[in-house]
Amino acid sequence: MSSPSKRRDMDVMKLMMSDYTVETINDGITEFNVEFHGPKESPYEGGVWKIRVELPDAYPYKSPSIGFLNKIFHPNVDELSGSVCLDVINQSWSPMFDLLNVFEVFLPQLLLYPNPSDPLNGDAASLMMKDKNQYEQKVKEYCERYAKKENLIGAPKDESDSDEEISEEEYSGRSDSDDEVVGHADP
Repeated sequence: MSSPSKRRDMDVMKLMMSDYTVETINDGITEFNVEFHGPKESPYEGGVWKIRVELPDAYPYKSPSIGFLNKIFHPNVDELSGSVCLDVINQSWSPMFDLLNVFEVFLPQLLLYPNPSDPLNGDAASLMMKDKNQYEQKVKEYCERYAKKENLIGAPKDESDSDEEISEEEYSGRSDSDDEVVGHADP
């Protein structure tokens, strides 16, 4: 490749021309959101997440920053920040990888094969190790509650929706009463 910026442009274009919905931020190509669907035959199937991607100036020699914008229950994803703990993105990134690898291989593998021994979400890791069925049920509850296409920012509104704007608290799906339902108390 002749320069990192040409490679970045090419990788972003490749992602935009794929089946993924890509929404640029501030009309640039260094920050954007990508619509990501949970892998088939997993507890995440049917879930839709908006993934924030930030490309450093040195991309592809430095890895992209990846984070879930809507909630996901997973041992290797921080529930509050959406940060992802994935070696291939954080430590062993290579310029051989591109953005399509992130969405077609790395994130699906992360959801299909969680690593509870290296958690960012201790509650999810603990539940997965103690009771896999209960863990999968909680994953499905989160998918139903936080990972529906209609809940994504910028998703087309259904005709039956009212024109009222929703508050930040309603959009993020968080309220004080949610802590009781989900069984999670903030510190």
